[in-house]
Amino acid sequence: MYRAAKLIVCWWSVLAGGLAGPGSVLALHLELERPGDREFVRDLADLITPEDEQEIRRIGDRLLSEKVTPIVVVTIRSMAEHGGEDLRIETFARLLFDQWRIGIPEINRRQWNTGVLLLVSEGDRRARLELGAGWGREKDGLCQQIMDEQIIARFKQGQFSEGIFHGVKALDHMARGLQLPGRPLFWWHYALGAGLLGLLIFTGISVMRSGSKGWAWIFWGALFAFLGYVLYQIATSKGGGGRSYSGGSFGGGYSGGGGASGSW
Repeated sequence: MYRAAKLIVCWWSVLAGGLAGPGSVLALHLELERPGDREFVRDLADLITPEDEQEIRRIGDRLLSEKVTPIVVVTIRSMAEHGGEDLRIETFARLLFDQWRIGIPEINRRQWNTGVLLLVSEGDRRARLELGAGWGREKDGLCQQIMDEQIIARFKQGQFSEGIFHGVKALDHMARGLQLPGRPLFWWHYALGAGLLGLLIFTGISVMRSGSKGWAWIFWGALFAFLGYVLYQIATSKGGGGRSYSGGSFGGGYSGGGGASGSW
């Protein structure tokens, strides 16, 4: 009877949270203390080596400073130990995300909320990537790729620390809009390389024929000016307004339900 009532309250809290946003008073309280503002890791299941944990903290600190996007890693022995008996890991992760208020909901009057939670429950043999509401659902496919290729594939080999570390590296790439590690090269990579080689040959011929007065110098000057403009626009757009963020990982963010799950 108690379990049934607990599940009803939990599912109602998730529904209410999805409809009403953060701070639902009906949310089930999980017995799990959050890490420090820039600690990024709570390894209660002792799955992460000291070396990997140090590197995860370094990656997390840099990403939070540059992109105002915290990645919080949590490992537990079981959901039942923390008040989540009979819960699905998706529910547990969303409740934990909202309870800890991961991420910053707004920056300079722009919606942000790009926090990420990586939760691993060793005894339940389940893992979850939970995303803040600012991601929407557009990154669910990338999260599933990260979960399958970087995390679960290593977990199945008993490489828990490696899987978590490589998962965080891939999440860092996703947050920065970079190509995920391990993805095969596409045809345009080779075309770009061939184009750069052609430009180098063109530059060499121009220098030999006309010296510093050749067209090559004008072309390269225009190219670098364009690249500088593009980099400036990137630096002053979504990324904390071009300034280094000095706050912590927990600032009122809430989950949007996006992400990916896996089991081994």
